[in-house]
Amino acid sequence: MKLEQLYKLIGPDMQAVDAVIRQRLHSDVALVRQVAEYIISAGGKRLRPALVLLCAGALGYQGTRHHELAAIVELIHTSTLLHDDVVDESDLRRGRETANALFGNAASVLVGDFLYSRSFQMMVDIGNMRVMSVLSDATTIIAEGEVLQLMNCHDADVDEERYLQVIRYKTAKLFEAASRLGAIIGGADAETEQRLADYGTCLGTAFQLIDDVLDYSGAEGETGKHLGDDLAEGKPTLPLIHVLTHGTPEQRDCVRSAIETGGRDDFPAVLAAIHATGALEHTKKQAKAEADRAAATINALPASPYKDSLLELSAFAVARSY
Repeated sequence: MKLEQLYKLIGPDMQAVDAVIRQRLHSDVALVRQVAEYIISAGGKRLRPALVLLCAGALGYQGTRHHELAAIVELIHTSTLLHDDVVDESDLRRGRETANALFGNAASVLVGDFLYSRSFQMMVDIGNMRVMSVLSDATTIIAEGEVLQLMNCHDADVDEERYLQVIRYKTAKLFEAASRLGAIIGGADAETEQRLADYGTCLGTAFQLIDDVLDYSGAEGETGKHLGDDLAEGKPTLPLIHVLTHGTPEQRDCVRSAIETGGRDDFPAVLAAIHATGALEHTKKQAKAEADRAAATINALPASPYKDSLLELSAFAVARSY
């Protein structure tokens, strides 16, 4: 299933979110407008704003404030992408040059700061302290996740628990916040809010684990980034950790050296070790377990097309090729 099918239910709402984003991107500074428009127009899956809309819809929400919340979440996500690409020295995202490759690191970092600041302006405009609490907590944890990932780079002793902590901080936290915001604006009770938040955490974890798989098996034309980027940056992701745990001494030595030195010179040998040890299958299995947990957390929601879409999204998280 394609995301376009999943989003059909919320198509008009997603258009409204895009309109809010473009309106709030306005700046008197031309370079801010240029860089922000470049990164927003690149598209992307828009998963996080979709979660706000779908979770609110699943609870019967009828207003329009969820458009603002969804736009805030997407601006926060976009700002992290700008910063990530500078830190990772990436030159390709979504099949296009990264903003830092095109405009330079300084412009990317500063426009990322602008998007963060603008998102908090929008939170203030909403005037809901619960919303501000959820998003301010999320942005703090995301930043901690970025630092944890930086500390893990080139460290071949990172174990599965440490790596999953990075995923839950850096990636899954914004999924959780998006789902929780949909619950809050939908008037959920505390138990339902927590169930939807847990759904977001599990879904975000599943998505990141499949991203780990695609970094060693995806088609560049579909993923929009170079194969082996994680290895080049010395990131010990789950497929590599699996080889370090289950590989032969030679395979472990190869992967350890590749993580510690970074670069792509050892990529063919590392890829061979990944396939020989079933590392991609192991990672997919972990991702499916997370997606199944996500689906289970929303069993108690009343039947609706929105609930159906949330369940389909958990299945898409594992089956996707981009």
